[in-house]
Amino acid sequence: MNYKTIVQTAFFTSVLLTSVSVEAIDEIKLSGEIKQGGLVVGKATKNSTVSLNGRPLIVSAQGEYAFGFSRDDISEYTLIVSTPDGETKSKTFTPQARTYKEQRIEGIKKSIMQPNPKAIERSAKDSKQIKAARKISSELTHFAEGFIPPIDGTITGVYGSRRVYNGVPKRPHYGLDYAGKIGDPVKAPASGKVLLWVPDMFYSGGTMIIDHGQGVSSTFLHLSASSVKTGDYVKKGQVVASVGKSGRATGPHLDWRINWFDVKIDPALVLKIEPIN
Repeated sequence: MNYKTIVQTAFFTSVLLTSVSVEAIDEIKLSGEIKQGGLVVGKATKNSTVSLNGRPLIVSAQGEYAFGFSRDDISEYTLIVSTPDGETKSKTFTPQARTYKEQRIEGIKKSIMQPNPKAIERSAKDSKQIKAARKISSELTHFAEGFIPPIDGTITGVYGSRRVYNGVPKRPHYGLDYAGKIGDPVKAPASGKVLLWVPDMFYSGGTMIIDHGQGVSSTFLHLSASSVKTGDYVKKGQVVASVGKSGRATGPHLDWRINWFDVKIDPALVLKIEPIN
């Protein structure tokens, strides 16, 4: 069996598993899961250009890049990598569809369920700040180094689940919830720069966003305190905040979210990404 046959076999095996774990796909190196909510990290040769469905992707000086799929994404994608010597490689794929759970949550305050005009105005301001932070695209490449859980706690809520608050259907949940006690330490899941820290957003309470590079960011919700400030550079595993129950929370816990720009990613899938050598 020659090298090309081995690579093709590895690819078809990874498709069946809907996972790309540092596999070479027609010599395109990717790590991550090609599935709804998945984040995929790629590495090309230096000075290559990369596009996804015609959209140019950011590529670092070392060739790292990233892209992701939303919760309900059913689009077909073509990834094209062009090397400095003029060679072009491509791969077409569609993210695997998923089935999501339903989660019912009772005990939400009436002031949260039916906010007054002042609260609605405040919520709009919060949303504007979050959207602005998630538009930032830095040259950091920490997303390519792998992620660790931000807290040692039991998972109580998962990405994509359909949320029903006080019997009223609401938008799906886009984070990974960890049980914890108020004051428990929250660690940076990957190195990066603190883009935002607001202690009292209406829905999410204490809210922090950390930039990991190229539009990949972590968001922590319902925090009780911060150990860092906006603009600080943090290392993977560094304590950056404390668990709380602020905002729309019925008890103390951490809600960790991952974004690729405005695309909401499943943190549980991000934890499976392996660095590409």
